[in-house]
Amino acid sequence: MSTFTDLVAIVTGGASGIGAAVAAELLAQGAQVAVFDLHPDNLPEGAIPVAVDVTDDDEVIVGVEHVVNSFGRLDILINNAGIGAQGTVEDGTDDQWHRVYDVNVLGTVRMSRAAMPHLRRSPAAAIVNVASVAATTGLPQRALYSATKGAVQALTLAMAADHVREGIRVNCVNPGTVETPWVTRLLESSTDPLAERAALEARQPHGRLITAQEVAAAVAYLASPQSGSTTGTALAVDGGMAHLRLRPTS
Repeated sequence: MSTFTDLVAIVTGGASGIGAAVAAELLAQGAQVAVFDLHPDNLPEGAIPVAVDVTDDDEVIVGVEHVVNSFGRLDILINNAGIGAQGTVEDGTDDQWHRVYDVNVLGTVRMSRAAMPHLRRSPAAAIVNVASVAATTGLPQRALYSATKGAVQALTLAMAADHVREGIRVNCVNPGTVETPWVTRLLESSTDPLAERAALEARQPHGRLITAQEVAAAVAYLASPQSGSTTGTALAVDGGMAHLRLRPTS
């Protein structure tokens, strides 16, 4: 039997990048997967599209109920939906700060809150939140984004403590810089895309960008019943960026 046979998962932000890779990985391992996205198009084959804005609590509730009514259960929630932001603490308006928090942090809250009653009935309940290396490592020009991802990691630990005795495991992954459409757009908008890419690759000790598939494999591990004793963990998938300090090569 496949690892996720008979299990039902929701992946938010699953129409591209990390989310699409996660949805494909869970499907490949036997899960039934519903993808929540503003525009759930071009999904991995077999994924169920559900148009949901994670900043709208009513849409979240209706979407979760639709999945449970369709499949009869919910076992896994992957909170991946998120948006980026650039700049220092002096940049950006209050509205921009509220917007990014609304998606990255409160979106995770809304989805988890709606899923909890159903996860309590699962024999293999798991939530995996997608945070970032920015939660633990100071990065330039990422004040707002880092603040939200730090909040996601702290929320993960608090949720793990609250729900471990209900049989619900909660973990997060902290990716480094991942080759996604968002990162590609950032590179293309820079004055020297090749130099910017080289700088991003160089700051990760293993010397390259992370692949979405590598992050998806980590998410699948944390979501799997095979990691039944793992909760309250932040798993770095960053090429050593957060913790390794290598000597210069020249």
